[in-house]
Amino acid sequence: MFTGPKYMLSGLTGMAFKFSVHERLLPLSVTAYGGWGAEHGPAVENVGLLSDWDCSRTRHPTFRFYQQAAIDWIRRSLDRGIGVIYWIPEFGVIRGYDDGDSVFFLQDGKSDEDQIVLYDNLGLNSTGFWYVEAVADAIDLPLETMALESIRLALDDWTTPHKTLPNTDIGSGRLAYSFIIRALLKGDYDVLGARYIIESYIYARDEIRHYLEDIHHLWPELVEASRLYAAIGDTFEGWDMADVPALVRAFETAVALEEGAMDQFRKLSDRLPDPKRIVVPRWGKATAR
Repeated sequence: MFTGPKYMLSGLTGMAFKFSVHERLLPLSVTAYGGWGAEHGPAVENVGLLSDWDCSRTRHPTFRFYQQAAIDWIRRSLDRGIGVIYWIPEFGVIRGYDDGDSVFFLQDGKSDEDQIVLYDNLGLNSTGFWYVEAVADAIDLPLETMALESIRLALDDWTTPHKTLPNTDIGSGRLAYSFIIRALLKGDYDVLGARYIIESYIYARDEIRHYLEDIHHLWPELVEASRLYAAIGDTFEGWDMADVPALVRAFETAVALEEGAMDQFRKLSDRLPDPKRIVVPRWGKATAR
């Protein structure tokens, strides 16, 4: 339902801009960027996708009822030839099923081999959260519309310090930089988690760089933002997990560069209409009840 390289999908949905860091650099940082439904909703909407999703905690007494309903609509999506996003952890894709054995076939993105998920075990995992999302249909949207909203989604992420309230042990956006710099300086952090966070961060910033290179012809502010994200990539060239002082300096440089890019995004956003955020609906600022 989407044509183009993956970095364009990452950029247009705004997902590449998400950056979250646990105060001890635990590996869960990378996917702890907020409530997944609330985060993914604007992402898929911005590229014209219609999706249906369900999620909650497996400890809830109603979980088994939602689990059985999900089994049915997952199979309907697969019958239409459309895979389903599933929290393993982390995210994978359910690509098929066998009613005879009551199992789903799951791709985790790491191996060509399928994993097996029993119908009875759907949603059960080590985290206590379950999440399933099916993409139902798509419409075409102008590139300018998607690109501008992706910039505004990036600004929202950058300026929201905590996406997992009431917990404040995970910092997002600008604050995520403070968390990773502080943990590296303090020395009390999860080493494997730190490596995973840094690798994921560098990969995402590389996607942003490619994305902006493809759309910077739309508005002049994106030319400078593209240059700044390219400089972030250069800052981490040849990075070494063992050289903590150099990593700290790299992140201190990177946060200044990304702040500069966000300034360009803000200038662009401020000079163009934004009905989504300034038009008050008929029921006021509160949601309908």
